Amino acid sequence: MTRNPTPPSSSRAAPRELSSDHQADAGGGNWLLWILVGAAIVLGIIQPQSPMDYVRLVDWHTVGALAGLLAITQGVERSGMLQSAARRLLAHTHHEHTLAAVLTATAALLSALVTNDVSLFLLVPLTRALAQQAHLPLARLVVLQALAVNAGSALTPIGNPQNLFLWQRSGESFIGFMGMMAPTVAIMLGWLVVAWWLLVPRTPITLRESQDESPREPRLLAVSVLLFILFVVALDKGWLPWGLALVLGAYAVWRPRLLLAIDWTLLAIIGLMFIDLRQLAALPALASWASQLPIGSGWRAYLAAVATSQFISNVPAAILLERYVHDLPALAAGVSVGGFGCVIGSLANLIALRLAKLPDGLREYHRISIPFLLACTASALLLRL
Repeated sequence: MTRNPTPPSSSRAAPRELSSDHQADAGGGNWLLWILVGAAIVLGIIQPQSPMDYVRLVDWHTVGALAGLLAITQGVERSGMLQSAARRLLAHTHHEHTLAAVLTATAALLSALVTNDVSLFLLVPLTRALAQQAHLPLARLVVLQALAVNAGSALTPIGNPQNLFLWQRSGESFIGFMGMMAPTVAIMLGWLVVAWWLLVPRTPITLRESQDESPREPRLLAVSVLLFILFVVALDKGWLPWGLALVLGAYAVWRPRLLLAIDWTLLAIIGLMFIDLRQLAALPALASWASQLPIGSGWRAYLAAVATSQFISNVPAAILLERYVHDLPALAAGVSVGGFGCVIGSLANLIALRLAKLPDGLREYHRISIPFLLACTASALLLRL
């Protein structure tokens, strides 16, 4: 790793993706917010509902869980301890290729154990801290992590919401479900290794110009870690309102400005996605059309799940298709692979890009993820033939 700071001219040429946070809108796209608003208006005209019906369409458990995690993430970032951890990691990692392997493998492993979204909340802020101290391909690293959590989380019943939903309806044991998903996950992880090998060169890591170190606040980190543990316990016990009140209340009293930095736009986007997608799935014409399709089993069920995920995300796709598809392995594989490709294929994709605050994040994501989707879809299709 090159330890001498780069000259000023090189520093000025640093990637735009590390510019100020106000450019973060492009990472998840505020344009997506307005598209969802427009879609909600159109669907509301087609199938009018009362205001309370719209409120009930939102999965408030998911939105509340993300709000708490976003607040805790801000606490961890503002503690300055991520920057310290990044410095230690850079001191022991000499090439971008190796660093990308560590981050990507960690994302895949963590997602199978603590869900894909939580893995991103832990790793993407660390990756941003790394890119603030060294010249790194931040967009590629974050996209690889988004691909990794979608692939790794598909292995276990608790890795993502669609697996949990399908597992509860399958009657399979925990290990049995993992055995069912293992062939598809092996294919996805295989292509992930190919993507890492091709996308991240063996370039020595070059540190940025020395900057004033951010003040470190170990107490803020300790409080944030404690709040994270209590919040996860609250989620597990079904005490979301109390857990969220604890997190937001603690920060409101101690660090009120921290709450202003939460990505409220992301929460609005997710809430509107629930409203739009559930309205769309409830359209009688769509239900009638889906019931007539020959997607009951085999490769047709698999491809239907992949394609549907591209338009309404993989969790709603699993819920929608479960009543028409009688081949659970094909459905589970399809919605897992369907998390790649379009950014709305999986909620984890939007979370990764918004956390990374990438001005060109959507473009870089689709440039990598769409070929990745095609490769995984074709390879996993062989399992269904």
